[in-house]
Amino acid sequence: MQTRKAIIANSQGIHCRPSALIVKEFQGYPGRIQISNGNGACDVSSVMQLLSLEMHMGNEVKIEVEGEKEAATADRLVDLLQTHFDFPPL
Repeated sequence: MQTRKAIIANSQGIHCRPSALIVKEFQGYPGRIQISNGNGACDVSSVMQLLSLEMHMGNEVKIEVEGEKEAATADRLVDLLQTHFDFPPL
């Protein structure tokens, strides 16, 4: 198992669009990927579960990965969570 910590960098936090990117990125991963913070824990298979964590800019989250290519998978998730997304306003 690989464990990482990440600080949410996006100014709008992890809202619907970044959550959808995360779910798509790890869809079909042959193992377990979990994100947790003070609001709970969830895997990365559901946008709604990710939204339930209320990950705002500056929040720290813990990542746990079990399965194939654990280190690379954990590092990729850290990269996504620490990305400054440039989505146009709705």
